[in-house]
Parts: sequence; structure tokens; C-alpha cells
Amino acid sequence: MKKPRLNTLSLALAVTMAASSLTACAGRPPAPVAVVQPMDDAMNCTAIQAEVAANNRRLAALGTESGAKVAQNVAAGIAGAIFLFPLLLMDFQGAAGIDERALQARNQYLATLARPRCAGPAMS
Repeated sequence: MKKPRLNTLSLALAVTMAASSLTACAGRPPAPVAVVQPMDDAMNCTAIQAEVAANNRRLAALGTESGAKVAQNVAAGIAGAIFLFPLLLMDFQGAAGIDERALQARNQYLATLARPRCAGPAMS
């Protein structure tokens, strides 16, 4: 009795689908930052400026992540037109977008805190 052999195309397809399922994993859950935080009342101008700078760096990274997720979803959608399985790998959570909006709201709140705290000494 002969054992059936996988042809090269079937093997390549199986490896590609296995690799896709291990790398995509349908995205990460969102982790939005709270707009108002307990230590806000104690922040001085320097601390506010440092946090805004850190938030801006995080926003840039989230923009890159968001673009990569769009590309991943497009690729999964195209592959899903041929094979059903890749459609399961699409990221519908939009974690990067949720996190971006939360950081933008935090930066706006920090800007309101910075106005009185970063103002120079009053001129007489």
C-alpha cells in the first residue's frame, strides 16, 4: 500500500498558512492611556513637556503599526478571496487607532494643564 505524497504546491501552501497564522494572530488588544491620571496635579511644566514628547513618540510608532495592520488586512483579504482561512487572520480590533485617539486626548488635557504651569513670571 502506497502512502500519498504531498506535492510541492500543497506543502508550500501548508507552510505559508502555518507561518501566517503564527505571525498574524489577529492583532493585539487596545491599551488606551487614561486622559486624567492621579499624578497630574503634581506635574510641573518640565514633567508635562516630557510626557507630551513621550506621547508624541508613541503616536509616531502607533502610526507605523496602524499602516502595517492595514497592509496585513489587505493581504489577508486578497488571500481570503482565494482561500477562506486567511480571512480569520484579519485584525478588526483597531488597537492602534484606539490608542492613538487616547494619546491625543491625553495630550490635549496636558496642554490645558501646561498653560498656567508653563507661563513665565508675570510682568509688572
